[in-house]
Amino acid sequence: MKINNIGSSGVNPYKNHMKQQQMQTPNQAKSDQVEISNKAKEMQERSQFTEARQEQIAKLKVSVENGTYKVDPKAVSSKMIDFYFNK
Repeated sequence: MKINNIGSSGVNPYKNHMKQQQMQTPNQAKSDQVEISNKAKEMQERSQFTEARQEQIAKLKVSVENGTYKVDPKAVSSKMIDFYFNK
């Protein structure tokens, strides 16, 4: 005796579940959201050194353009040695 198609043949429960979810929430727009912590906001506000740095950069630009910028080779070499030997 041969028995065919007993029970719910051809039914995929995962497919049915997906169809139900799609019917419940049609065309819902998804969006990304970013939250910045209070600590990060404080760090952004504390950039008090930016003004002083901008002034120093402006002075250096002027001296380079005028040709009056002088490099101290001993200071540069000392800093390079400190950097490479982690001092």
